[in-house]
Amino acid sequence: MERRGEKSSCGTICLKYLLFLFNILFLLAGGVVLAVGVWTLVEKSDYISLLGSSLHSTSAYLLIVAGAIVIVTGLIGCCATLKEIKSLLIVYLVLLFSVFLLEIIAGVLAFVKYQELDEELQQNLKQNMQQKYKQPEQDSVTQTVDRLQEEFKCCGSNSSADWADSVFIQGNSDELLVPDSCCKTPGELCGRRDHPSNIYRVEGGCIKKLETFILKQLYILGALSIGIAFLQLFGMMFTCCLYRTLKDDPY
Repeated sequence: MERRGEKSSCGTICLKYLLFLFNILFLLAGGVVLAVGVWTLVEKSDYISLLGSSLHSTSAYLLIVAGAIVIVTGLIGCCATLKEIKSLLIVYLVLLFSVFLLEIIAGVLAFVKYQELDEELQQNLKQNMQQKYKQPEQDSVTQTVDRLQEEFKCCGSNSSADWADSVFIQGNSDELLVPDSCCKTPGELCGRRDHPSNIYRVEGGCIKKLETFILKQLYILGALSIGIAFLQLFGMMFTCCLYRTLKDDPY
């Protein structure tokens, strides 16, 4: 009996290389998703403490887990394709389909949940700014608020007027009207002059800018999910075709 390699048809070889190419792209996509999740968790983790919600951190962890699953699935696909192991192809196909369903469910839930959290985010951010800024044992909140206002060029939660009711401003003896991090050019006690030329007053509050940042991330994740899902459809099709071809080939 001739060996499988000698009887492999041209179609089988083409399918193998197409599926192998797909898995390389799938691995790269998984790496991108994993990198985005790690970046979100490391670079923007400070803002999570101000939101009063686990949505941001949970989405980052989900991205990391999803990226890892995609990478593992891609490696299994490469192994199953090159070695022509039919049982491993079935495992690979099931994993592809499972990830595909999870992407759809996670995408829908993310956008629905984001709309529901809008009011909660505004309330928690304002409360943290007014009650915890520059207070004892709240150094992390203080540093995060300062970084938020400087990076996003904003002042207060909804507007700079929010600071008038804050514990920090009301108990301050330096006649500050807003924190120094609200100033366009930060300096010691620069928050005494509450004027648009001095602070981010016209630019508005931080909540809208933070929401815009999160929404932009969701759009990027949505685009990545659509791209990966599009790849998966081709991958499942190629896997089914290769499995049928291998099934017909005698051992």
